Amino acid sequence: MKVVVTGANGYLGQNIMGELQRQGATIKPLKRHLLYGDPKQLANHLAGHDVVINLAGAPILKRWTSKNKTIIYNSRVLTTKHLCEAIQLLPDSQQPKTFLSASAVGIYRNNMNHDETSSKFANHFATRVIDDWEDALVGLPDTTRLVIFRIGIVLGKQSQFMSRLLPVFKLGLGGQIANGQQALPFIHIQDLTKAFVEAASNESYFGIYNLVAPEQISNKSFTQVLAKKLKRPAVFKVPAFLLKLLFGKASTLILNNPVVLPSRLKAQNFNYQYPTLDSCLDEILNT
Repeated sequence: MKVVVTGANGYLGQNIMGELQRQGATIKPLKRHLLYGDPKQLANHLAGHDVVINLAGAPILKRWTSKNKTIIYNSRVLTTKHLCEAIQLLPDSQQPKTFLSASAVGIYRNNMNHDETSSKFANHFATRVIDDWEDALVGLPDTTRLVIFRIGIVLGKQSQFMSRLLPVFKLGLGGQIANGQQALPFIHIQDLTKAFVEAASNESYFGIYNLVAPEQISNKSFTQVLAKKLKRPAVFKVPAFLLKLLFGKASTLILNNPVVLPSRLKAQNFNYQYPTLDSCLDEILNT
């Protein structure tokens, strides 16, 4: 299997490529500049490959200034449109037959339960980006099998989320965010990797999947479990106003999270290695 990967230098890309290589796939990391250049040149790099894995996207948790909005939007929507255009330029025999794309659970409205059938979307900049990102994929040929993974918060030893939290919690300075009632839809990096690798070769995967663990937790419960495992107090609270000062409107991504259900992965009989927060943290903290 020959696989092209965008966003190959990121945490997700490195883990997915590593597992695909262990299983014998030939991997071609796609350089970023190709996604913004001549579609014909991009098409040459896609020709003859079986699978495209699209993980490209600039960090979204930053102040949504006009400049940052343009970078965030183009790094997802424009690059995806260019990939679709490039594939369409290829003869049928040279087109990738499978396209796996990252997306995000941030598309969903807060304070509601969502499986993959939900169309109750939030109303902020990140949602518009995610919606347009997914819509851009309609430009793929009808013969290309499309899988979209709406990804939750990724937990892993080197994940950005845990790398930021662990040093603070180990010092006993951790705590819940605001009232702590907001949901925290999560997925262990090894389960995320497994889902992408399975979907690359298993043709029964198609359409949208919520890539989250089956357990539902809140920010407060996450804080309590992590503090207990580290045997540290977690009495501090991060007030909402402080996050709003730091991140502006982007703070909604921290303060307001939906409850997300992985109904289609369950129907797929996906075998989670780390289905609970407890199992995730045991693996992460087992150093």
